[in-house]
Amino acid sequence: MAFEDIKNNPQLGKSMAKWAALGAVIAIPLPFVGPIIGATVGAGIGYVRGKKA
Repeated sequence: MAFEDIKNNPQLGKSMAKWAALGAVIAIPLPFVGPIIGATVGAGIGYVRGKKA
């Protein structure tokens, strides 16, 4: 499960937080997306990239 992966791998959580912040910042000027959805997508990207490494 994803929560166990993050709990057991702090580097994965850091990666997800970094990508979530980037996604939120990029999505702020886009009114149809919004920062919450941008952060969610960013965290997903961070999770996928972190699991590959």
